[in-house]
Amino acid sequence: MDKQPIIVDIEHVRKSYRRGPYTIPVLEDINLGIGEGEFIALMGPSGSGKSTLLNLIAGIDRVDSGAIRVKGVDITSLSETDLAIWRAGHVGFIFQFYNLIPVLTAYENVALPLHLTHLTARERKQHVETALRVVNLGDRMAHRPHQLSGGEQQRVAIARALITDPAILVADEPTGDLDRRSAEDVLNLMARLNEESKKTIIMVTHDPRAARRAQTIRHLEKGVLTDADCQTPV
Repeated sequence: MDKQPIIVDIEHVRKSYRRGPYTIPVLEDINLGIGEGEFIALMGPSGSGKSTLLNLIAGIDRVDSGAIRVKGVDITSLSETDLAIWRAGHVGFIFQFYNLIPVLTAYENVALPLHLTHLTARERKQHVETALRVVNLGDRMAHRPHQLSGGEQQRVAIARALITDPAILVADEPTGDLDRRSAEDVLNLMARLNEESKKTIIMVTHDPRAARRAQTIRHLEKGVLTDADCQTPV
């Protein structure tokens, strides 16, 4: 695979949390570059810091020190208000437990992020229908989450993540709550989005089968990014 421009540039990032009188280090001097259009998996045991790193990249959490630049923007220097605006326009989130609103239909769940945009109602409709067709749920738009399988709910969540055409997709254990067949369907979809739409995907996973779908695998051990790096042919 040709070398792509760096879209996420992480330099000397440290992060710790306070637990009463104690300071617990979570990430130690993390340096990582992620290419535009890359599909990278972050692996490591529980407590290794991989979800914390994902949250820092997505602008959900703040670094203690260091810098994270996404498409040239140093998100560590943004105010809370500017960071929220940046996050809404540049990051698509895929969670383990879908985070769908139970009383809303698939269509309405996917449409939610567009209410923060200046699109007309007609344009929003076109965007939502297109996103749901991309994830092969064009015939399930009127269904509520409880009427969908786990795999279908995750595909709705992926459509919602795609709806604003974000610069990066971040996925935290996206197959962790799915059976093997549903997990395979979701991973196939993510791989297709990466290959065909050139989406940059950063995925945290415990599952080696899921990680193997990524182009690059990086490991975290006790807050340190190891040199272990697996490049899969694409």
